[in-house]
Amino acid sequence: MASDNVYELPKDLPVPLDDGAADHLRGAIIPRLALPATSGELIQLDVLARASAVLFFYPRTGERGKSVAPEWDLIPGARGCTPQSCGFRDLYADFRALGLTVAGVSTQTTDYQREFVERNHVPFDLLSDAGLQLTTGLRLPTFEFPVASGGPTTLIKRMAWFLKDGRIANVWYPVFPPDKNAKTVLDWLRST
Repeated sequence: MASDNVYELPKDLPVPLDDGAADHLRGAIIPRLALPATSGELIQLDVLARASAVLFFYPRTGERGKSVAPEWDLIPGARGCTPQSCGFRDLYADFRALGLTVAGVSTQTTDYQREFVERNHVPFDLLSDAGLQLTTGLRLPTFEFPVASGGPTTLIKRMAWFLKDGRIANVWYPVFPPDKNAKTVLDWLRST
């Protein structure tokens, strides 16, 4: 049964299947591209990738006081952006202890993302690909969903990347459940 509580995942969410849409990303070179961040800076992705970093991708975070559309919960992998982001927030000190930068990426506008960061006390940047430069440049897995505001109708499917030496060294895709994504990535990093 669907729930309007964006911090909790309904028990009956459809599980996304690996459609192969991210297979080409492992080993890919990060392009020279700057994305606007919630900190107000432009983050140069190729510079970020030269050091070790984790990027996690999500379709769209919820808005304060707005209900979740019932059809959203029917899309495999759509629901869970807030729990995924909060999972990285809660483990942020552990990622930093490993010397890693963490950032989230969506096609939402920076203003939309900034409200989410403030409301949820997110200590890292969320990057906006509202212009779809990264999305189209690296052929990221996407789906379409009608949105009234806050960015385009093209939304990135949930995944995470470990960046090292200018490349995508590892990819987690599909991600399910989204609230465990941060722990899954952190456990892998600690074991390598």
